[in-house]
Amino acid sequence: MVYRMAFNWSNLSLDLIISFLYNAFAMHISEGLSFDDVLIRPRRSSIRSRRDVLLTTKLSRNLELNMPIVSANMDAVTESRLAIAMARLGGIGIIHRFLTIEEEADEVIKVKRAENVVIEDPYTLHLDATIGDARAFLKTKGITGLPVIDDEGRVTGIVTNRDLQFETDDHRLVREVMTPRERLITAPPGILLPEAKNLLHKHRIEKLLLVDGDGKLRGLITTRDLLGRERFPLASKDARGRLRVGAAVGVKEDTLERADALVKAGVDVIVIDVAHGHADHTIETVKQLKGHFQNVDVIAGNVATAEGAKDLIEAGADAVKVGVGPGGMCTTRVVTGAGVPQLTAIMDCAKVGQEYGVPIIADGGIRGGAYLAKALAAGASTGMVGTVFAGTDESPGLTIMKDGRKYKISRGMASLTAAMGRAASEKRDPMDPAFSDYVAEGIETMVPYRGALSETVGEFLGGLRSGMSYVGARTIQELWNRAEFVRMTGAGMNESKPHGRE
Repeated sequence: MVYRMAFNWSNLSLDLIISFLYNAFAMHISEGLSFDDVLIRPRRSSIRSRRDVLLTTKLSRNLELNMPIVSANMDAVTESRLAIAMARLGGIGIIHRFLTIEEEADEVIKVKRAENVVIEDPYTLHLDATIGDARAFLKTKGITGLPVIDDEGRVTGIVTNRDLQFETDDHRLVREVMTPRERLITAPPGILLPEAKNLLHKHRIEKLLLVDGDGKLRGLITTRDLLGRERFPLASKDARGRLRVGAAVGVKEDTLERADALVKAGVDVIVIDVAHGHADHTIETVKQLKGHFQNVDVIAGNVATAEGAKDLIEAGADAVKVGVGPGGMCTTRVVTGAGVPQLTAIMDCAKVGQEYGVPIIADGGIRGGAYLAKALAAGASTGMVGTVFAGTDESPGLTIMKDGRKYKISRGMASLTAAMGRAASEKRDPMDPAFSDYVAEGIETMVPYRGALSETVGEFLGGLRSGMSYVGARTIQELWNRAEFVRMTGAGMNESKPHGRE
C-alpha cells in the first residue's frame, strides 16, 4: 500500500528534512487483522458428517478438555453454577477473583462436590444439631441431605430436605426427625459402581453411605452423580471423577494466600487475571506461583505480542491468554490507544506457543462459532467467552425485562462499577479520592437473554464443526495445519451477511 503526501520541501530546513526522512523510515507500521477481516478458505474435504470432527484439545500443558471453550473469569459470567455447566459439557469455567478468599474457595468447592464417583469427605452434621442448623447448612452448601454422626464419627442416621419439609420448630433436634442408622442402607468402602447403582435402584434411595467395620463414615455415593456420568459422557473431570474448575488471582499482596486457599479447595488451574500481562509484576507472579504450587498449572496473560507470550512462558506459564482490547465489554483500545487486532495477536503468539509446546487461549472477540473457528485456525487451542455467556441462565448476572424483552446485566472487569465492586470486596471505601483518577477501560450494559448455557455452547460447537469440515480438518491440530485465510474487504463482509431481500 502506497501513501502519498505532498510537501513544499523548499520551506523546510535540511535538518528538518533529514529528521522527517529518518522518522518515516525508522518507524515500521505493521498490519493487524481482526476476525472480520478474513475468511477461512475452503478446501477439499473427506469429512462426511460434523459428528466426525473431534474437539479434544489442550487447555494448558497438563490439562485436556473435550471441547475448546473456556468461560471468562468475569463476575457477571463465571461462578460455581456456570462452571459446573461448563465442565459437564466438556469445557471449563474460571471463577472470578472479585470475591473474598473464602468465598472464591467455596465456589471452587461447590464445583468439585457437584459430581463425584465417590465423595470421600462428605459434609456431616452432629447428632446434637438442631433442625435450624440443618436447614442453614443444607441451603448454604446447596445439598439435599446430610449424614448425622456422633462424637466418635460413627454414623447415627441421615437427615434430608424431605425430613425437614413440614417441621416448624427450628429448635427441635435433628436426631428426632432423621432416618436412624438401623433403617439405613449402607455399603462398605470400595464397593464397585455397578453394585452401588443396583443398591440405589433396588431400595429407591438417593444417597448410599459407605461405612466401615467400626461404623464410621468413609464416603458417599449419590444417584445424582451416577446419572451425571451417563448424561454427560464428555464431562471434564479430574482423576477422582470430580468436575474440573479454574479460578483467578490478581497480582496483589494476597495472591499467594488466595492461591493457597484455591489449591486446598481442589482447583485444577490458576489464572492470573491482569489487563497487561507483559509486565514485570505479572512475570514475577508467574514465577512465585510456579515456585509454590508445582503441581497446579498456571495460566498467565493477557498479552498481544509474541514477545509477551515468550516472556510469560519462560517465566513458567503453562498456557497464555491472548487479547488486549477485543472483548465485548472492553474499551481498552478506545481509551488507551493500545492493543493488537485479535487475529494477528493470536497468530503471533501461537507461533511462540507451538515452539515451546504451550497452549494459547484466545480471550476476547469470540461471538459465535465462526469466530471460534477463526481463532483456532489462527493457532489457539481454546477460546475464552465472556459477554455471550453473560446472557445465559447459569450466569450470576441480574435478569431484567425491557420493552417486552429479557436481558441480563453485564459489565467489563475494567469498568467503573467493577472497580468500585472490587473496592467494596476489599473493604476499601468506594468513594476513595483515588477513584477520581480512575480511567475505566470497560462498560456496563444489558446483554440479550440466551436461555440455557448448553444451547449457546451447542451453537458455537456446531459452527466450529462445520468450519472444520470445510477445510477437511478432523482435529484442532489438523485445523492448524490445513487452514488458510483469505483477506476480505468491507464489501466482502457485507456480502457474507444475509441480503437480497430488498
